[in-house]
Amino acid sequence: MPDYVIAPPAVSAVPIRGSDQLFPVRRIFCVGRNYAEHAIEMGSDPTREPPFYFTKPFDALVTGGAAMPYPPASKSLHHEMELVVAIGTGGAAIKVEDALKHVWGYCCGLDMTRRDLQNEAKKTGRPWDMGKGFDLSAPMGDLIPAAGFDPSRGKIELKVNGKTTQVSDLSKLIWSVPEVISNLSHLVTLAPGDLIMTGTPEGVAAVVRGDVLEGTVEGVGHVRTTIV
Repeated sequence: MPDYVIAPPAVSAVPIRGSDQLFPVRRIFCVGRNYAEHAIEMGSDPTREPPFYFTKPFDALVTGGAAMPYPPASKSLHHEMELVVAIGTGGAAIKVEDALKHVWGYCCGLDMTRRDLQNEAKKTGRPWDMGKGFDLSAPMGDLIPAAGFDPSRGKIELKVNGKTTQVSDLSKLIWSVPEVISNLSHLVTLAPGDLIMTGTPEGVAAVVRGDVLEGTVEGVGHVRTTIV
């Protein structure tokens, strides 16, 4: 056994629906502006430019419907509903036609964003880390195995306090799931345990303490959290 000078971090994991097993998480990659309408509402050109990525720490997960604390240093916490891809087989320079072979499963996720910090970072040309990668910024639902799910289509929706705020279809992704996996694998070597949040549709908005967020992806399941 290695003799660490401090205790190593605990494993962060996503539950698997209908199982006592867990999916251990290595890294969380997020695709920016991958729905045209969301790109427009964020003031960007929705053309098919190469995808870009940011990350969240592996321990940003909030699972099992647990509450999410309103983060410090922000007065503008926004929701972003997404399909999440769980990588089961790693690889580099993966071909688009082979990409789905590397997927273990899918779940619903929320890319929670300190929008005021992100906007300030954009203005100054600084990294988005503190706007995106803060503590407990990634609520996620249970994973389902990849077999039988087609990530090229399906309704994606988020309700806040029972009212729909985001609704679209996976068919509107600018870069499809296989294309994202392939592109990202040309930038880093993907590994088992990596999660990819594939982008959010239009309708992102601020939430406050007490708000209940319930998101669904057709054929995948749901994610739920309460802001406290």
